[in-house]
Amino acid sequence: MAESDPASNQPPGYVPPKVWTWETPSGGTFANINRPISGATHDKDLPVGRHPLQLYSLGTPNGVKVTIMLEELLEKGHAGAEYDAWLINIGQGDQFSSGFVEINPNSKIPAMLDRSIDPPVRLFESGSILFYLAEKFGEFLPTETHARAETMNWLMWQMGSAPYLGGGFGHFYAYAPFKIEYAINRFAMETKRLLHVLDTQLGKSEYLAGDSYSIADIASFTWYGGMIRDAYDAQEFLSVEEYGNVARWAREIEARPAVKRGRMVNRAVGAPENQLRERHDARDFDVNTQDKVEARGGVRI
Repeated sequence: MAESDPASNQPPGYVPPKVWTWETPSGGTFANINRPISGATHDKDLPVGRHPLQLYSLGTPNGVKVTIMLEELLEKGHAGAEYDAWLINIGQGDQFSSGFVEINPNSKIPAMLDRSIDPPVRLFESGSILFYLAEKFGEFLPTETHARAETMNWLMWQMGSAPYLGGGFGHFYAYAPFKIEYAINRFAMETKRLLHVLDTQLGKSEYLAGDSYSIADIASFTWYGGMIRDAYDAQEFLSVEEYGNVARWAREIEARPAVKRGRMVNRAVGAPENQLRERHDARDFDVNTQDKVEARGGVRI
C-alpha cells in the first residue's frame, strides 16, 4: 500500500490497521443495515400471490428495471408476464429474511421466482432477470448475432458502471456521514466519463444498441435517466445539461406507457399518487395507488 502522510488523512492521523475488523459502524444513511457477513438475520417466509412470476423488490434503479420490463411485456400482450410485486423495505432489513436470502444469497433487490416451472426458477441480479425474461418471452433482445452482441455489450456496461454511480458517487455525495473531497472528486469524474460514453453512443443511434429499444436501454435508463433528472440532487454539480443525447433518449423512454407504470411499482417515496407499493393486477394502477389506499385508511381493494 502506498505511504501517505497520516496528518493529511481523513480523519486526520488515520492509518489503516494491518487487519481490518468491524468494530465501529461506518455511519451514513445505511449504517443500520450494513454488515460484513452474508446470510439471514431472521426467519420469515416471503408472501406468494397467484401469478407464476413473483417479484420481491423496491423502486430503486435496479428494482425498476424489472418492473419496467414486465410492464413492457404485458404491453406487448404476453399474458404470461403477469406478476405479483411485493415491496421489500431495505431500510428495515427485509432483504435479510430467510425467505429472501433463499432466493438471493446476496440480499439485494430485486429477486424473483418463476413458479411456472417445477421446481421454481430463482432469479437475482437485475441484469440476469432482464436477460431471463427477454429469452423467455422473445422480446427486447435481438436474435441477429451482431445486434444481440451489441445489446449484451451495453447491458454488461451498465451492470459494471452502476457501482460508480450509486455506491461511489451517490454514497459519497449524498449518503456519507461527512464530505470527503477526494472521494467525491474521484467518483464525480467517473460518473461524468460514463455519461459522456453514453452520450457519445446515443449520438450515433436512437437507442444504445441501434435502432431498437432493448433490455440495454431499460437497464441504463433507470440509472442514467435518473442522473440527469433528480438523482442525489446533483444535476447542477455534474453539469448534466452537457449530455443532450442522453436527455433526448431519456425523454423518449420515460414517455412510454409501460415505463410510466413500471416506475410506480414498489415505490415507497415520492408523491403518493405515483406509488404502487404492491402490484398484483393491472387494475391496481387505477385503484390501489398509495393516495387511494391512504384515503381508505390503508385498505387495498
